[in-house]
Amino acid sequence: MVVLRHEIGDVLRDVRQRQGRTLREVSHNARVSLGYLSEVERGQKEASSELLSSICSALDVPLSLMLREVSDRLAIAEGVAVPDTVPQEFSARYGRDLNEELSEELNKGLVSNSF
Repeated sequence: MVVLRHEIGDVLRDVRQRQGRTLREVSHNARVSLGYLSEVERGQKEASSELLSSICSALDVPLSLMLREVSDRLAIAEGVAVPDTVPQEFSARYGRDLNEELSEELNKGLVSNSF
């Protein structure tokens, strides 16, 4: 069973680690305790929308982009087709081509392309 808070935590951790930032730094900037942020990243706590917004701001990542990544990961885990387009400015700014990653998943047969 896929748990939303686990996926949110995984995405937040992935973004933070790709940026080379520590839990301490992000927790300070997001104005949340280090322990609580750690629990959110590990999927042990469900963060409020206000806290997610604060964490995303601290990571300099739009909340909408983080939620889209979570949504795409959930869809892949559920075997549901997801749109294969991500705005170019997001891909360029955040150093990752989500379209390419999704195409790889489609090629592996993890996602059905029913759109």
